[in-house]
Amino acid sequence: MAGKASKASRKFAKSGNLKRVIQTRRKHNQIKKKVQSRQKGKAGRGAPRVADERGSDEEGEESGPEVEVKKGGKGERMKNAPSDEDDDDDEDDDDQSFASIDDLEDDGEAHLMELTALAEKDPEFYKYLQENDKELLDFDPKAISNAGAAGGEDDDDLMDEDGEDGEPEEDEKAPVLTKEILRTWQKALLETQSLRVLRKLCIAFRSAANMNSDSNEEEQKGWLIDSSSVFNKLVVTSLKYTPVVLDHHVPYKILPNGNFKPPAQNSKLKALQKMILSHFYNVIRLISELSDADMQLLAVGEVSKLVPYIVGSRKAVRQYIKMCLELWSSAEDKVRISVFLAMRKLASSADESIRDLVLKGTYTTLIRVSRSTSVHTMASINLMKNTAAEIYCLDHGSSYQHAFGYVRQLAIHLRNSMKVKTQDAYRQVYNWQYVHSIDFWSIFLAKACDAKAEDEGGEESELKALIYPLVQVTLGAIKLIPTPRYYPFQFQLIHSLLNLTRHTRTFVPVAPFLIPIITSSIGPSQSRKSSTLRPLDFTVHIRAPAQYLKTRVYAENVCDEAVYLMAQWCESMQGSVAFPELMVPVLAVLKKALKKGGGSGSGGGKSAAAVKTLVERVEDGVKWVSSRRDGLDFAPKMRDEVDSWEASVEVEQTPVGKWMKILRKARERNRKLAEKAREGEALGD
Repeated sequence: MAGKASKASRKFAKSGNLKRVIQTRRKHNQIKKKVQSRQKGKAGRGAPRVADERGSDEEGEESGPEVEVKKGGKGERMKNAPSDEDDDDDEDDDDQSFASIDDLEDDGEAHLMELTALAEKDPEFYKYLQENDKELLDFDPKAISNAGAAGGEDDDDLMDEDGEDGEPEEDEKAPVLTKEILRTWQKALLETQSLRVLRKLCIAFRSAANMNSDSNEEEQKGWLIDSSSVFNKLVVTSLKYTPVVLDHHVPYKILPNGNFKPPAQNSKLKALQKMILSHFYNVIRLISELSDADMQLLAVGEVSKLVPYIVGSRKAVRQYIKMCLELWSSAEDKVRISVFLAMRKLASSADESIRDLVLKGTYTTLIRVSRSTSVHTMASINLMKNTAAEIYCLDHGSSYQHAFGYVRQLAIHLRNSMKVKTQDAYRQVYNWQYVHSIDFWSIFLAKACDAKAEDEGGEESELKALIYPLVQVTLGAIKLIPTPRYYPFQFQLIHSLLNLTRHTRTFVPVAPFLIPIITSSIGPSQSRKSSTLRPLDFTVHIRAPAQYLKTRVYAENVCDEAVYLMAQWCESMQGSVAFPELMVPVLAVLKKALKKGGGSGSGGGKSAAAVKTLVERVEDGVKWVSSRRDGLDFAPKMRDEVDSWEASVEVEQTPVGKWMKILRKARERNRKLAEKAREGEALGD
C-alpha cells in the first residue's frame, strides 16, 4: 500500500501545474529518444558516434546529443535538440516544422564573395537592398564571425529549459519584436545565410500571419508585434530574404526555356522541408488577409520563388492554386498580371497532374466570374480570357483534352435547346457564360493555331482539329433564335468567329448571318418610331431591352454594328486570291437592298450611307485583287503557289484594310469618350 502523499505534493497538485509538468517531461523524453535514434542512424551509415568526455561509446543516454553545461545559467541545456517531434505534413504542425534546423547550420565561414555576387544571382533582391537597406550591404568582413551571436547565441536566449526554440512557456509573455532585432536578423542572413536566424524569422512571420486568427491560440505564440511599421518590415523581410537563404542552401536550377528544376533531394532539403511548407502556408494565409495591392503584388511575386520547394506536396499546391485563382479573379490588374505569371510558371514547370489542376481551375474560375458581366467588369473579364489563353497555350497536348471536353459541353447545351425548345433550355445558351466560353476558346485557338506562327515553325498545331467543332457550335447558337431582340447575342458570337478567322486564315461563312440584319435595317418594310434612347452598347449586352425594339435608334445602331463586322470579315478575306469571287453574292444582295429601301425615310439616311460606303470599299478591294492576279502563271489547284501568293499580301495596305484602320480608330475614340462620360456620371453620383 502506497504511503500518504506529502503536504507539499498535495499542494503542488492543487496548483494546476502538475499536468503541465508531466506533459513537459513527456515531450522532453520524446525529443531525447528521437535525437538518440537519429544519432544511431547516422552511426549505422558510417557516421562517427558522439562520444562523451571520457571517450566512451556506451549505449543509452550517453550516446545522445552533446550536452553542454552553461556556467552561470540555470542548468544543463540541450545544444542540438530539435524543438518538437515530426508527425505529418499538415500545416498545423508549425512547431515541428522548425525542428532539426540547427544541425544544418554552417560554421560561420565568410560569405563576402557570395554577397558580392548577389547582384548577378538575384538582381531584383539586390536592387531592393540598395533602395531600402543599403547599410546592410556595407559591413566589415571581420565582423562576420561575430554574426554567430545573432544566429547562435540568441538561440540560447530564446530556448527554454524544455528545449523549445523561440516558443515561450504558457506562463511567460511573448517577447516583443523590434526593428533592431529585425535589423540584426537581416545582417546575419546576408552575411552568413544563417538557418537559425531564418528559423526565428519564420516563427516571427508565423505570429504576424496569425495575428487575426482566433481559432488556434498555439499558432499565435512566438513574438508579440505591437507596431504596424514592425509588422510591415517583418513581412517584407520574410518575403524577400527567405528565398535567398533557401537558394543558398538548397538551390534549384532554372532551365534555358525558363522552366525550373526542383532541388535535388538530400538530407538538408529533407530537414528543411517542414519549415518551408509551414512558411509557405503562412504566406498564403497572410495574402488572403491583405488588402493593399502593393503588398499583395510583393507577396505573390516572392511566394512564387518558393514553388519549386513545395511541388512535391499536393495539398500545398492545391492551396497555392486556390489562392492564385482568387486573386486572379478579384484583385487589381497589376496583381492579376503577377498571379498570371505565377500560375504560368507552375503550369509550365510542374508535372502533368499539377498542370491539369491549373488548367481546370483557370477555366472554371473564368466561367464563374463571367456570370455577372457589365460595363464595369468587362475589361477584367477580357484580361482573364487573354491570360488564361496564354496558360492553355503552354502545352497543346494537355490543353487539347480540356478544350475538347468543354467544347463538347457547349454542343450538348445547344442540342438540348434545339430539341426541347423551352424557356429553361434556351437559357442554357442565351447567357453570358456561354458567350464568354465561346469567345475564350476562339481566343485560345487563334493564339495556338496562328497562321504566321505555323508558317515560321513549319508544322501545324494538333489543336487545329478543334476549330471545326467550335465553329459549328457557334453557328448553331447564332441560328437558334434569329430575332431582332437577340441581335446583340449574335454580334458577340460573330465577333469571336472573326477573331478566329483573322488569325488562323480559316474560312467561316459569316456573311449569310450579317446580310439579313443589314438589309432589314435599311429596308422600308417596317415603320420605326423616334426615341431619345442612347445607342445600345453591344459589347455589354446579349439581349436588347424591350424599349429599344422597333425604334429608329436601334435600327441605325444595329446596321452600324453589322456593317462594321461585315467589313472585318471582308478584311480577313482580302488576302485571298479568290476575293473577287467571294464578294459577288455579297455585293449583289447589298446593291439590291440599297436600290429598294435606301431612299426611304424609314430606313435610309445614315444606315444607307454606311452600307453604300461598305459596297464601295469592297468593290475597290475586288479591283485591287483582280489587278494583282493579272499575269499570274499558276492555276487555283496549285496550292503551294496560291499559299505563297496569299502570304505575300499585306492586308493593312489593301483598300479594305486601310478603311478598317480608320473605323478602328473611330471606334477607339468613341469608346474612350464613353468611358469618360461614365466616370463623370460616377463622380457626379
